[in-house]
Amino acid sequence: MNPQDVLAELTALQAGDVPTHGGATMAYVYDSGRAGVDELAAAAQAAFQWTNALDPTAFPSVARIENDLVGAALALLGGGPEAVGTLTSGGTESCQLAVLAAREQWRARGGTGRPRLLLPVTAHAAFRKAAHLFGIEAVDVPVDPGTCRADPAAVVRLLDERTVLVVVSAPSYPHGVLDPVAEIAGLAAAAGVPCHVDACIGGWVLPFLDDVPEPFDLSVPGVTSLSVDLHKYGYAPKGVSVLLTATPELRHAHWFSTAGWPGYPVVNPTLAGTRPAGAMAAAWAVHRWLGTAGYRELACTARRATVELTQGVAGIAGLRVVGRPAATLVALAEDGPDGVDVLNLADEMTARGWLLQPQPPFAQPGGNLPATLHLTVTAATAGRVDALLGDLADAARAAAALPRPVADPELVAAAATIDPATLSVAEVEGLLELAGISGGALPERMAPVHALVSALPRPVAERLLAGVLGRVYRPTVSG
Repeated sequence: MNPQDVLAELTALQAGDVPTHGGATMAYVYDSGRAGVDELAAAAQAAFQWTNALDPTAFPSVARIENDLVGAALALLGGGPEAVGTLTSGGTESCQLAVLAAREQWRARGGTGRPRLLLPVTAHAAFRKAAHLFGIEAVDVPVDPGTCRADPAAVVRLLDERTVLVVVSAPSYPHGVLDPVAEIAGLAAAAGVPCHVDACIGGWVLPFLDDVPEPFDLSVPGVTSLSVDLHKYGYAPKGVSVLLTATPELRHAHWFSTAGWPGYPVVNPTLAGTRPAGAMAAAWAVHRWLGTAGYRELACTARRATVELTQGVAGIAGLRVVGRPAATLVALAEDGPDGVDVLNLADEMTARGWLLQPQPPFAQPGGNLPATLHLTVTAATAGRVDALLGDLADAARAAAALPRPVADPELVAAAATIDPATLSVAEVEGLLELAGISGGALPERMAPVHALVSALPRPVAERLLAGVLGRVYRPTVSG
């Protein structure tokens, strides 16, 4: 094939993807809506696409790029004179490294037994992945069922000598609310436990706003580390994130170095060895061009659109906004027992060209959390809020006329007897067939699938979800 044909085929592959620009995809992607950002980022990424950030002594340019971006993040997010940071591949890696560093410091202090990680149930799943990888017990901290903010009293009850880290969100991904960072960080510090602020999605927005309800960054006493993604509201390409630590010692705790083999000495500040420099260069270029004033304008534009959206939802019968959105994330829930089922609403919005992310109900002590729809508002959404509200109102009327999705009670009862750890791939395939998920494609309407997932025992649901992804990732054998 010639290069033109290859690129044409590659472009054709995107025909079934959700749009990455225009503000209608309200999860996964972040569009500034500003002309020139994509072109600048692409040029910077291309210039560094062959550079390996594994060794900054061989490529000192990547050290300069990383130092500049970390310095900008520290200036924005309350870093003190000792604070340092690391560029990572994304928020998940930043969160994992924060957990790893806390575990290593706990061990160095003489901690014994299985370490524990205190997580509000609304903390990002990346922390549960970190606990899984690093042999740590993830301990649920309930949130207030009304505000969806982490409960400080529960943190006090759960803190013990095996606690390696307490996590808070600024804001939380599921509901967009700001946890009581100062109160929880103070409680953790009093117990000698570090506190990490997950500001992956809000850290490049909140500092530019005038209506942030309370402090959340490294300037807060007790906060020892903070993560913020540049490929979210830094409007850089995937994937580049920053992990900030209050001290060099904490950063050193997540580094890996070895001279224990015949090859070159290895020092890795991240989980990866080879680190692609293209996204770093693109983030650097976009940051240099937009600057503080540009980011402030984009953040305030997205925030105004968020406020306009939440005010408009108040006029749609059967829907309500959950909690108090602190920045640019909004969660919608059914309003009252006869309200709109949000799982059906998600399907109706998909049919109207919008991607809103369904989130199942969640059981916790002290009050369960309802099923919600997640919306990430970006600057590109600002000019489309009226259209979004119009489609929401129309979709809500359509969803209200539909029967509520209900999981097959016999299937749910049978699932309760299953040990998911013993299921083979073939058995998972059979269960998916019984659940109505056949072949390689997902159903056009996903509400019944989401209803089933929320009704199944969590370990069984997780095993089946992995099976669904296994169907998506099936290799194509070419000649």
